[in-house]
Amino acid sequence: MRVFENFDLTGFNSYRIKATCRKAYFPESTEDIIELFKDKDPNRILIGAGYNILLSKDHYDADFVLFSGNYEHMELVGNDSIICEAGCDMKKLSEFALQHNLAGLEIFYDIPSSLGGAVVMNAGASGEDIKGLLVKVWYYNPNTNTVEEISKEDIGFEYRNSFFQKNPGMIICKALLKLTPGDPEAIKQKMDTLRDARWSKQPRDYPNAGSVFKRPPGYYVGAIMDELKLKGFAHGGARVSEKHGGFIINFDNAKGGDIIEIIAEVKRRVMEKYNLDLEVEQRII
Repeated sequence: MRVFENFDLTGFNSYRIKATCRKAYFPESTEDIIELFKDKDPNRILIGAGYNILLSKDHYDADFVLFSGNYEHMELVGNDSIICEAGCDMKKLSEFALQHNLAGLEIFYDIPSSLGGAVVMNAGASGEDIKGLLVKVWYYNPNTNTVEEISKEDIGFEYRNSFFQKNPGMIICKALLKLTPGDPEAIKQKMDTLRDARWSKQPRDYPNAGSVFKRPPGYYVGAIMDELKLKGFAHGGARVSEKHGGFIINFDNAKGGDIIEIIAEVKRRVMEKYNLDLEVEQRII
C-alpha cells in the first residue's frame, strides 16, 4: 500500500479543484482495506476514483483513501461473467468485456466512474444501469470486521441510490457481473455511438463531475435550466455550462465553494419557480 503525506488531491477529483489532505492511502488489496477501515475512523475518507464528488475545502485535516489506479484487478469467470475489484475504471472494464466478446457494459464506455462508485450510486444512462448486470457484491463491514456478501436483490437499488449510498461505512471490495456473449463489431459500434452522442451534448472542454442534480420526476434538469435562463450563470471560477445546463464546469481555477454557491442559487430559483427541491447527485465532501 502506498502512503503519502500532505497529498495534493487536484488530479484526483474530476472538477480539478485544488485541495490537499493530511495523508493519502492507495490500498492494493482487501487486507489493506480492512486495515484502513477496521477502526471506523471518521477522519478517513474514501473517494474511489474521484468522480462524482465535490471537494468543498482547500485542505482536509483528514486521511483520504483512493482506489484510483489501484485495487482494479478484473478476470473472466466462465464464458459470460467478470469478477472485478472496486477500483476498476468502468471504461477499462467495458474494454475488457469487448476483448472477450461480451455485451452489457457499452453504456459505461464513456461514463467516468470506478466500479465501486457505479454500484454505490447505481450509475447508468439511457435506461441502462449497473443493477441490470450485477450478480453480487463483496464488501467490508467494519461493524463485524468481516468481508460479507450481498446479492443484487438485497442491495435495494433505486434511481441513483442503493444500500451502499445509505450505509457509507460499508466498503465495496469487489463485484460479480453477468454479461451476454455478443458480436464484437456490434458491441464496439454501440460503444462508439453512445460516446459520440454524449460528447455532442456534454461539456468535455472543461473539468466537471457530470450531472449535478438528480432528475426530478416529470422534469428534465436541462430544460429547467433553459427556462430559468441559468446557462452561463457563474460564481468565481465556476459556471453552469452553456452546452448542458445540468453540468457545472470549472472554467477558471474554481474553488469548491464557488460550485456550492451555484448549487444553492439553482436550488433556490427552482424551488421558487417549480416548488421542486432539486437533489444533488454529487457527493459533497
